[in-house]
Amino acid sequence: MWNTSVAPRKGNGVAPAAAPAGPPAPAPAGKAAGGAADRAAGGASDSAADLTDPHKKDIAMQLVSSAENSSLDWKAQYTYVEDIGDGRGYTGGIVGFCSGTGDMLDLVQLYTQREPGNPLAAYLPALRKVNGSDSHAGLGSGFVSAWHTAASDPAFQQAQNDERDRVYFTPSVDRAKQDGLHALGQFSYYDAMVMHGPGTDPVSFGGIRATAMKHARTPAQGGDEKTYLNAFLDARKAAMLTEAAHDDTSRVDTEQRVFLAAGNLGLNPPLSWKTYGDPYTIAR
Repeated sequence: MWNTSVAPRKGNGVAPAAAPAGPPAPAPAGKAAGGAADRAAGGASDSAADLTDPHKKDIAMQLVSSAENSSLDWKAQYTYVEDIGDGRGYTGGIVGFCSGTGDMLDLVQLYTQREPGNPLAAYLPALRKVNGSDSHAGLGSGFVSAWHTAASDPAFQQAQNDERDRVYFTPSVDRAKQDGLHALGQFSYYDAMVMHGPGTDPVSFGGIRATAMKHARTPAQGGDEKTYLNAFLDARKAAMLTEAAHDDTSRVDTEQRVFLAAGNLGLNPPLSWKTYGDPYTIAR
């Protein structure tokens, strides 16, 4: 699905805009079982819950939305669509599906399989033609209007949820759990996957993870979780800075680093952070 002929995908930015190096060692005693080790690492009583827990997943969606759409109301983003000038054509929906990177095409195809004759179905030929480019050919204002109309359809909303999970959420969280990471690390992987895509080149998720693993061992390899996450965020920030569209790295610096510095590996509320200088809080 991923199209490497265009730059790695990014978040909406509407605000001022490898394999492990050897077999992993067993996790340290008590790491997987929770209890005292989890409390020391993550804080509150739900620290052992991973990002698939419904409440934690909703927190993750709010965190991404704060950076992507300058709002915690992630469900309001089903209707979002515009060209943000990043070379990926139209960006739309809850994780910024892009017409130039293939994931928007996959989304509309899924929606059409489930709801033939939907408002976006007529634009499938155009989406196939513009895939891999920033072109609007065959799309334009009619496509934008059709997206807005479709956004009120529960079937389109569910298709967005399902494609988010299939392409971004489930692979990133599964990989993080294999690496021995708690909810914060799982979120860091997910946020990177949303912005950079699931590729293996140096500025895609796989390349960022590979770079981090050159500098620190994952917890599954016997490494310290905070040390590894700092290495991952270093690699993530470096990847962001290769693109002018990502020169604001606040979603790393004043969001994820804040939680990590506080030792909140469980991503437990209350959470306070800033993206693009704007303050946000999730109280519970």
